[in-house]
Amino acid sequence: MGLNAAKKIIKNHLVKGEMVPGREIAIKIDRTLTQDSTGTMAYLQFEALGIDRVKTKKSVAFIDHNMLQSGPENADDHLYIQTMAKKHGIYFSRPGNGICHQVNLERFGVPGDTLLGSDSHTPTAGGIGMLAIGAGGLDVAVAMGGGEYYLNMPKIVKVNLEGKLREWVTAKDIILEMLKRLTVKGGIGKIFEYVGEGAKTLSVPERATITNMGAELGATTSIFPSDDVVYKFLKAQGREKDFSCVEPDEDAGYDEEMKIDLSSLEPMAACPHSPDKVAAVSELESIKVNQVCIGSCTNSSYVDMMKVANILKGRTVDENVSLTISPGSRQVLNMLSKNGALGYMIGAGARVLESACGPCIGMGQSPATDAVSLRTFNRNFEGRSGTKSAKVYLVSPEVAAVSALTGHITDPRCFGKPYEIDMPKEFLIDDNMVVKPSENGDNVKIMRGPNIKPFPKAKPLTDVISGKVLTKVGNNITTDHIMPSNAKLLPYRSNIPYLSNYCLTPCDKDFPSKARKNSGGFILAGENYGQGSSREHAALAPLYLGVKAVFAKSFARIHRQNLINNGIIPLAFKKPEDYEDIDVMDELEMVDMFEQIDSDVIVVKNKTKNKEYNMSFNVTQRQRNMIKYGGLLNLMKEQHLKLNI
Repeated sequence: MGLNAAKKIIKNHLVKGEMVPGREIAIKIDRTLTQDSTGTMAYLQFEALGIDRVKTKKSVAFIDHNMLQSGPENADDHLYIQTMAKKHGIYFSRPGNGICHQVNLERFGVPGDTLLGSDSHTPTAGGIGMLAIGAGGLDVAVAMGGGEYYLNMPKIVKVNLEGKLREWVTAKDIILEMLKRLTVKGGIGKIFEYVGEGAKTLSVPERATITNMGAELGATTSIFPSDDVVYKFLKAQGREKDFSCVEPDEDAGYDEEMKIDLSSLEPMAACPHSPDKVAAVSELESIKVNQVCIGSCTNSSYVDMMKVANILKGRTVDENVSLTISPGSRQVLNMLSKNGALGYMIGAGARVLESACGPCIGMGQSPATDAVSLRTFNRNFEGRSGTKSAKVYLVSPEVAAVSALTGHITDPRCFGKPYEIDMPKEFLIDDNMVVKPSENGDNVKIMRGPNIKPFPKAKPLTDVISGKVLTKVGNNITTDHIMPSNAKLLPYRSNIPYLSNYCLTPCDKDFPSKARKNSGGFILAGENYGQGSSREHAALAPLYLGVKAVFAKSFARIHRQNLINNGIIPLAFKKPEDYEDIDVMDELEMVDMFEQIDSDVIVVKNKTKNKEYNMSFNVTQRQRNMIKYGGLLNLMKEQHLKLNI
């Protein structure tokens, strides 16, 4: 049996382990990606490794998240990242150059290579045939130093795309169909590989929309073959030399298979407050709209923007709608300005924002109280927009633009013939906003603002771990809940002591004070705890507050690893009903941990109720050692581990 595309890349990069689903493997990382929201912490951790220069083929630091500068904090972080990049061999994409995933597709992505990024939407690069995985900052720091990346070998799921999309139906609707079928937990432990005749009809930006939102499925990553479509895209970017063919063998095997008939799809929307709460747009047309935001790493490509511009041309946005547009990169913005399309947007009344993440992460443009906001983004978690009472719907750029004109959610199929936009044969290429690293880093001084604080470090395991249950939360708690990331808090991403005051407050406003009063303790959670962003802060802030373990029905992949990397024990209920038996402020205790830590089952005693629970601790020996020593950095220090350089 032949190999699929994902396995071909994994096989070429396999350092340790076997490609058997569920078993731990280690792969070599060719390239890394950071952004400024997670980047400061990642580079502080890279410094702690004591390595002079990155060992990857290419590492790039992007500035695209913390863009509002109402004080010096964000600018100080940017300067720290810029000088770190200059000193240690990292390319630096300056503020205004664009959203990391869009710019990576345009200028840096290479088919067949591995990419590890400190952003959960790093799998966007699967649209050009990369094996691109989101991870916590510490894992990315280790990869920059030449270390391998460890993960459990995922199952490879074949998604056979049949037929062709009908008019006004888009790639956004394909991934929304996936979310409707599989939910936000349906991709855990899996890689989705899109193939078939329908896949061949999709452009690179369309493919990237699908791989981008594969993160919302909980997938390890998603990937399309690197084929003639990818070659034409790279050639138009002047990068045909970066092309290599990565396609599945004709007799390739897969662990699971599913199919989607593209011709059966219709325009869809993800309703509040989850990307998997999907409904047909035609069922939502009575809903009035207050705000429309077009952009983000999901739908901000040149073709997306041109379709929006043509819909808006010669028309006016409804008087009750605020429309914002964020082109995904400076390349896109520059091309729109030169061909007149930008004028169509401005003429219709759109507010054109800079090429950055912006409203997607709550960095400005928060909706009004109780407002309905249509967004072409990838997440609509409650409060993520900056307004807790807002109702956010995720839609395609076409649905967003048409609805901005009508003032209510509108099925664009009533709008007439769609505008066909061809992919450019040549993109406008100008990399003058990418700063190359210094050839001699010794001459570069690292600039650190006063807001940049050291990251907390866990202590080695003790034989007895006890404490109170500080909070009890439900299913699908996101990293936005654990560590909010709005415009007010983003400037403090490099200041864990300050951020800790807001840890889990969307779920429990008293959590930080309870944690301090009780000298730390435990978190109790339902299913899929820690879904969403890769932000390591969702582990670092609880660590700072003294959280010793998290008891959950199940965990999201990246967050679980972030907990282990930082010495917090993630334990899953063997009997999910035991979750109901434990209350806030119950005192729990784990004894004989020096012995128990090497077991797959850890016994937890509820001293308040005089009961015991069996908790699953199904991890590798390497991960057990991390817990023993108090996290990955402590393990490396204590065992004098050297990276494979």
